[in-house]
Amino acid sequence: MDMVPSPSTKEEMRPLFEKIHSYEILESLRIDLEECTCIDLVEFILKDDIEIAERTNIGDMEILSVLRSEGRKRVCLIKHHEPEERKDEFREFDLDLIYTAPTKISEDRMVVSVLAEQKELRRFLELVKPTAERITSMSFMRAAYQKQDVLSVLTDRQRETVMTAYQHGYYDYPKKISSEELSKKLGISKGTLMEHLRKAEGRILREILTGYSPKEP
Repeated sequence: MDMVPSPSTKEEMRPLFEKIHSYEILESLRIDLEECTCIDLVEFILKDDIEIAERTNIGDMEILSVLRSEGRKRVCLIKHHEPEERKDEFREFDLDLIYTAPTKISEDRMVVSVLAEQKELRRFLELVKPTAERITSMSFMRAAYQKQDVLSVLTDRQRETVMTAYQHGYYDYPKKISSEELSKKLGISKGTLMEHLRKAEGRILREILTGYSPKEP
């Protein structure tokens, strides 16, 4: 989806673009909906005479590490802190989405690409539309993935949660780790943990059972 940000969105992003021309989210690594933060791998295009270093803040983004420098480009590990007044809006984005390339943001243009099921895509569009003055183009494509990699149907956070649960014996009988202990290892609440596991398990089962129908009695 390619769109022009609304005047209110531009005003909110103004502190960010005092230092940069644009940025691209290369990979979304972790989202914490309770703390309203996310950790991403981002490529910035800096404005002339601007430099950034670790622990620098660009708008609501905290630079955790500068991984690569090339001309005015900087690839950084960042932590995004959602402002207090927008935390409820941020939590509404608790959707089964996989953010994919390209996701590029500048003062006058936002390009966003996601992978999701139809129901989730509709909800995502409803949430994104108020941030746009107009949508200049939008396209949909059926996703293709290898059946042998069943975990490819999961979002990054769902995959991380399921793999950590499996590695620590959560699915063993008897369990080697409780849900409380597992939630602490992942740095999330027990409620968030169970929600991630429920959604992930549902997706995996749908993938495995697609095409099967129960036998007639």
